Amino acid sequence: MPATRVSVAIPDESPYDVRIGAHVLDELGESLRAVPALARTRQLLVLTDSNVEPLYLGQAQQSLTAAGFTVDSITVPAGEGSKSLAVAGEVWEAMAQLGLGRDCAVVALGGGVVGDLAGFAGSTYMRGVAVVQAPTTLLAMVDSSVGGKTGVNLEAGKNLVGTFNQPVFVGASTAALATLPPREWACGCAEVAKSAVIDGDGFFFWLVDNAAALAAREEAVVAEAIARCVVFKAGVVASDKTESRGVRECLNYGHTLGHAIETLAGYGTFSHGAAVAEGMRFAARLGGQLAGTPDELVKAQDELLDALGCPALEWRAPAAAMLDAMKRDKKARSGAVRFVLPRDVGDWEVVPVDDAVLLEALEAWEGGTLC
Repeated sequence: MPATRVSVAIPDESPYDVRIGAHVLDELGESLRAVPALARTRQLLVLTDSNVEPLYLGQAQQSLTAAGFTVDSITVPAGEGSKSLAVAGEVWEAMAQLGLGRDCAVVALGGGVVGDLAGFAGSTYMRGVAVVQAPTTLLAMVDSSVGGKTGVNLEAGKNLVGTFNQPVFVGASTAALATLPPREWACGCAEVAKSAVIDGDGFFFWLVDNAAALAAREEAVVAEAIARCVVFKAGVVASDKTESRGVRECLNYGHTLGHAIETLAGYGTFSHGAAVAEGMRFAARLGGQLAGTPDELVKAQDELLDALGCPALEWRAPAAAMLDAMKRDKKARSGAVRFVLPRDVGDWEVVPVDDAVLLEALEAWEGGTLC
């Protein structure tokens, strides 16, 4: 299959391409040579993790070196623990020791943790250098590599420190997905489902029809799902690039409960997608109480998530602890927890939820009676 190209145009930012295809990593150096923002760039730093390094670092370096770039690399431990200020500090120090200047670029080769860490380090080193995203997981391809959000975690919660910094190019090599474990595949599928519910009928019913094929990793369906997600997210980000107008908040669907689960269970206990899927189930049911979410959508979403390999979690935490974690999340405003609630497919609203109402819903979730 030929590569698919999606152009992302953000107001007051240089547009950038997202290329999706099996040979994108082999062609990465050639692609970067054609990026105007990298016209004067000679030095590249590839940031990757210990899982991805033995699989794809050599391939990426060969492509970049063949295109005339000088390439250094840094490998961080795989896992959410590397998305920290301590590891970011080590990356900054390494960049300085390598003598990288403002005309260098950082290439994020890996999943969402690597992409967020590399984006954050690149956006802050010497007050900002160019960042290229080369995602190797489905989650990163459909979500975190596009839109310019970067960040690291604190003990208090996920992504509490970060920046908005658009990449100059995104190269999504679908061939890299062949080595993705089932847990991480399902993680990405949850974000595809999130995008489809928020986007509208066209995407949602296409995904319902193709859920089994996506779960089975059929090449054409995978490429189509990635492209649909990128088009959806690019449109949202173009309307609200810094999440200041309320439009971009729709991308947080499922994340309010999901982030609390990740924080209280311990980063890495559940995949991000598994936590978000549980958050989607919770938000749809809460929406039935507060936003008129129809029962048919709750059922259809449950069935879709099940078909994509994202079953309901059996893990629970005390309702009071969940509420406390949510109130410390960066999406809270004036102490109120805000939820993206679906009124229907493609129709949503952000609702500040009263503590007493939310605590009652969390107690029902904790007890397995929220339905």
